[in-house]
Amino acid sequence: MADKEATVYIVDLGSSMGDSHNGRIESDLDWGMHYVWDKITTTVAASRKTWTVGVVGVRTDETSNPLQDQQGDGYENISILQELGPMNLTSLRSLQSLIKPSDTESGDSISAIVLAVDMIERFTKKLKYKRKIILVTDGEGSVDPDDFDDIAGKIKDCGIELVVLGVDFDDVEFGFKEEDKSTQKRTNEKLLKELVDKCGGLYGTMADAISELEMPRIKPVKPYKSYDGELTLGNPAAHKDAMSISVERYFKTHKATIPPASRVVLSTDPGPSQAAGSDEMEGVERTGAFAAVKNARTYKVNDPEAPGGKRDVEFESLAKGYEYGRTAVHISESEYNITKIETTKCFTILGFIHQEKYDPFFNMGETCQTVAQKLNDAAALKLSSFIHSLQELESYAVARIVTKDGKEPSLILLAPHIEPDFECLYDVPLPFAEDVRNYQFPPLDKVITVTGNIKYEDHRLLPSKDLSEAMDDYVDAMDISTWAKDEEGNRSSEYAAIEDVFCPPLHRVNQVVRHRAIYPDQPLPPVAPILLKYSNPPEDLIVKAKSRLADLIAEADVKRVPPKAKSRREKGNKPEPISGLDVDALLNQPQNKRHKIDPKNAIPEFKQMVEYASEESEIEGASKQMGSIIRSLISNSLGDSGYDRAVENLAVFRDTMVKWEMPAIYNSFLRDLKKRLLSGELGGDRRELWWQMKGARSALGLIDQNISEPSKVTPEEAMEFFRK
Repeated sequence: MADKEATVYIVDLGSSMGDSHNGRIESDLDWGMHYVWDKITTTVAASRKTWTVGVVGVRTDETSNPLQDQQGDGYENISILQELGPMNLTSLRSLQSLIKPSDTESGDSISAIVLAVDMIERFTKKLKYKRKIILVTDGEGSVDPDDFDDIAGKIKDCGIELVVLGVDFDDVEFGFKEEDKSTQKRTNEKLLKELVDKCGGLYGTMADAISELEMPRIKPVKPYKSYDGELTLGNPAAHKDAMSISVERYFKTHKATIPPASRVVLSTDPGPSQAAGSDEMEGVERTGAFAAVKNARTYKVNDPEAPGGKRDVEFESLAKGYEYGRTAVHISESEYNITKIETTKCFTILGFIHQEKYDPFFNMGETCQTVAQKLNDAAALKLSSFIHSLQELESYAVARIVTKDGKEPSLILLAPHIEPDFECLYDVPLPFAEDVRNYQFPPLDKVITVTGNIKYEDHRLLPSKDLSEAMDDYVDAMDISTWAKDEEGNRSSEYAAIEDVFCPPLHRVNQVVRHRAIYPDQPLPPVAPILLKYSNPPEDLIVKAKSRLADLIAEADVKRVPPKAKSRREKGNKPEPISGLDVDALLNQPQNKRHKIDPKNAIPEFKQMVEYASEESEIEGASKQMGSIIRSLISNSLGDSGYDRAVENLAVFRDTMVKWEMPAIYNSFLRDLKKRLLSGELGGDRRELWWQMKGARSALGLIDQNISEPSKVTPEEAMEFFRK
């Protein structure tokens, strides 16, 4: 059963809360409400009806609480802004309009605490609840110190945790002290601290609480039992010597998922008839601005006799058809049930494997732990013996588990775990053969030559002794295992401990959703530094290891890779000629542009036309001219006299299209050229030229996707082009 929580927030709305202090731009109330809104939106996001919230305003202009009528004076200027109960986004928006500074200084914070205790006591009665009162105040209002002992005793008896967060309260542990503080505020701080100490609550400054909001919060989850039954080795029903232990299996680790988004649409005011017959989508709360989207799906089949040639069919009349080649094979529901495996609940051990023979990368999925059945001493003794046997033999167990009847079976690996007061079997799912991919890589510590010789040193692919030592020194210099500072400033703890590493996308999305729920019109907040802490190594560590890195770069002879060649015409910083003339501008003028390529000077003129083309159509025109020249060279060739020039032009044509990322033009021309060559259209039998082109396929073949990304030709198709 989920935990029940009852939390009452007491917010000081006095006129002094509308002022700004200590260099802040926003008011003390808005600044303090960052903490309150964050906690309330976390409760709203959880969407649990058992997590209830109430809000009380103190130093309000009005008085609205039941204790004023029951007990008389002492409860003036205290109002219940939100009754204790479940919280949703609609009530959150309504509450936001009530949180604003008042025009009064009257109102007692201690009386507000008494009211909150009464609210919790009446709502929770004697049921099991986590009860909490959170007071947010600047300490400028009145605080009545009478009956502190009775109030503290009542808070303890009800099991309520009292938390007092003061705006600019002094906090020695946090390291904050406000100068020029009023006498009343200083006195109130001492009184509130005294009350908190009497009832064993928490007391702190608001700056400390707000600074902790950026810390990702871990969602508490109760143990979830995934299996309850017998762990067997052998068949107890058939063999008396078979092992059978009553066990319980729980989740140890569980994947936290990012909250899903629901599709919504801008809502319009429905008419009376529409409003009466509309039903909301389950799990989506309708607001004034948005409404849930409903999906509707219709199925049609071809029917010549129906209007339009198609007929609507009901979903119930559809049948499953599985693809077999280009044919749909129908399998009825009754026949489909035969393919399902009929399983019964079981947890049985199939075999054992030595720990040294198991590769850790086989671990898949979430981890569970198996313990003996509660209040079963015999089962605890049996399981303990089995765990210790695995530990002593340094072995793991492989088991088959079916958590309930009808569920698919899975194979898991059981590993022993022993602590002074706790013993269990941890398990992880094992992969199927299809889940494992075996890739062959050459060894890193040796090189096998073509002749079969094995070299362990003195090879360009093997590191030298000096290079290995330089790498070792750099790795040691970048060690973060003891780089974090402790409370005394000494570097003794791990910089990136596992329990401190968070999932940035998960917590960032939650942060953004909470912020958008409170401030729908404000820009999104920046990413919290804690989420980016481990994105890069510590800067001071980089400075410390800089000399080691320089030695490694020098020893490895690392050189900068030249930039990738530009694919499109881009005017870079070309060297200026001595004459000072802008040659590019002169050649780019319309009257100086070349419109026809001379076959006797085809290569330079083709490059010039492409270089100074202002539109793709001009490049296509130049390509057509180059193609015509290549075909003309082949057709007019006496024997093989013109083959070399044709091949040279073809290679330049291909390289130019690769550079300008227009591979389709060259590929289309080459396919047409192949057809013409083999059919004898270019002056007779030119198969000798085709064999010459096949010998230079790397320079003349089709432009595939590995060479130019826009190409639609795969490397396999490019290889197949010359095989036919």
